Amino acid sequence: MSSNSASSSSPDPPHPKNLTISTPRTTAFASIIWPTGSAARRTEAEIDQAHKSLRRLILTDPYDETEATQLRASTWKILLGSLECPAAYYFDLASRPQSTWYPKIRNDTFRTLATDSTFKQRVHEDMLVRLLESFVWRSHDLSENPLDATERPYDFTYVQGMNVLAAPFLYTMPSELEAFYAFTRFIEFHCPLYVQPTLEGVHRGLKLLDECLKIVDRELFDYLRSKNLAAEIYAFPSVLTFCACTEPLDQVLQLWDYLLAFGVGLNVLCVISQLYMMRDRVLAHPSPMALLRKFPTLEAREVIMLTNVFIRDIPKSLYDKIVRHPFESHIIDK
Repeated sequence: MSSNSASSSSPDPPHPKNLTISTPRTTAFASIIWPTGSAARRTEAEIDQAHKSLRRLILTDPYDETEATQLRASTWKILLGSLECPAAYYFDLASRPQSTWYPKIRNDTFRTLATDSTFKQRVHEDMLVRLLESFVWRSHDLSENPLDATERPYDFTYVQGMNVLAAPFLYTMPSELEAFYAFTRFIEFHCPLYVQPTLEGVHRGLKLLDECLKIVDRELFDYLRSKNLAAEIYAFPSVLTFCACTEPLDQVLQLWDYLLAFGVGLNVLCVISQLYMMRDRVLAHPSPMALLRKFPTLEAREVIMLTNVFIRDIPKSLYDKIVRHPFESHIIDK
């Protein structure tokens, strides 16, 4: 389907220069990302095993933000399956003239994480524009190729929220090139329904959020409904952006470690976890939308812990819908 889709074997991420391994935790991560004595390319079975090992570590002993500067980019590339990054292909896309979506892209990019000074220092607006324009041109090329039609269930353009979804990749990856391939893999394989023109996956995620909240916290669900507050009203930005709209960025990245490891659909439960952490204030407020208009500062570890608790309360059939709704159409109706 895409030029960066996984093949029968994949190269290891490049080993960073001057890697400082000072703790058992960083050693454990590094041994998975850059296994000593391994072949230049790992088989699918070896990549699958790396996935399982990374998931276990992310859940039980995640790296801190100091360690993340050395480990996160390669961890994400393995979890996403974006190890192949042909430079010539991206350079061709990035060198093209402005697309018809350029005005919309430029109108959105200057607002991306506008209050986060660390993001603004590392990621210039032109980088966002180039990446998003390149994605649009790639999608245009694929839609024009009938040979790819049977392998490509969804077409893509630029839609609301893509600028925010691209931001964590540009911030995390060592290069714009790697950010493009990671973002492309994320969009095309992990959440294609979230970026369709109708935002189908987002609306299905919001419907699932209501359904799950009714199960895990009926009192909170009933109170919000008594105020005519459905998830479509108060949770749209958090579902649309996989919580990337909530500060601070370092906590967003920790949450994305978890989502990329276990499935981005679990963001539905992560939003519920944030609601639960403020439930007493919400229940005591006569106009709860005043609180829900902007969620409190994100606390990733607490959100992940609560999400794992809620998973145990969700029926298996509903959990299956949560996991699959970002990439499987009509999953809610099955």
